[in-house]
Amino acid sequence: MRKNTLFVCVVAALLPLQAMAKGEVATDQTVADQRAALAVSTKDKGFGPQSPRDIDAMVGTNVRAFNAAPSYTDMNLCNIHFHKNAEHKGGQFSTFAGNGDGKGFQTGYKYSGELTAAELAPLESEVCPSDHGGLQAGDTIEVHYVHSSAKIKPGPTLGACLSESIMNPQLRVETQVYVLVNDGKALDFAKASAHGMRNGLHQALNIPTDTGVPIQYAGSTTGPGYNEKGSPLQVSWSVRPKVAKVNVASVGAWCKGNTFDEDHAHGVRNLVMNPELLSPIKF
Repeated sequence: MRKNTLFVCVVAALLPLQAMAKGEVATDQTVADQRAALAVSTKDKGFGPQSPRDIDAMVGTNVRAFNAAPSYTDMNLCNIHFHKNAEHKGGQFSTFAGNGDGKGFQTGYKYSGELTAAELAPLESEVCPSDHGGLQAGDTIEVHYVHSSAKIKPGPTLGACLSESIMNPQLRVETQVYVLVNDGKALDFAKASAHGMRNGLHQALNIPTDTGVPIQYAGSTTGPGYNEKGSPLQVSWSVRPKVAKVNVASVGAWCKGNTFDEDHAHGVRNLVMNPELLSPIKF
């Protein structure tokens, strides 16, 4: 396969799937069938461990050889994007949002804590609107700060993490779950997503440092396009267990213009529960 063709194919494998119209609701059987299809399509195929997972559960029997990526401070930030509701489960985000539409929207996990009436006061209109709905105060998002060992610069889509000089870079995702609140004194998302050069590397400058010790594990790329098939990309994950509050209006402002051309929340992949597709978490 020619190099340019390979590049396009790998980028396509990384992109989140956009799904069916909102309003459709999946049954428990639909999700069970998707998990069964994932088990069949990956059985004896040599897939490495998958994501997302329950970060409070150490179970996992997939020990496919996998060298952990360096610390994100030794890599280049390549992309920032977010998903509506957390893809991972655990810590302070363990409330199931429901099955959603069966294609990654209106599902995932929500902040399990309580918010005040003032924090939950709705805005006049949703922020970051899309065909699958926008965001409002009280919503949960999972932000992925994606890093690459390749010599790249931050840009749109996970294709920015790849280089024609290095087609198989190591990837690391620093993960922070936020709950959106109607509070001008809460964290500004522009600050939380700020990036620049540090020690000669592109870096996310303000990833929260007070949201718990990250749970680190070996996994894959995510997104609902992998509900019934395995992701072939290896990713080192660092998932912070505590939620940070962010001003919902600042998220809306970020969606109107950013380096990554992100203007809406992506869907989530079903939580991976099959031990054969999970790495053991080692503390």
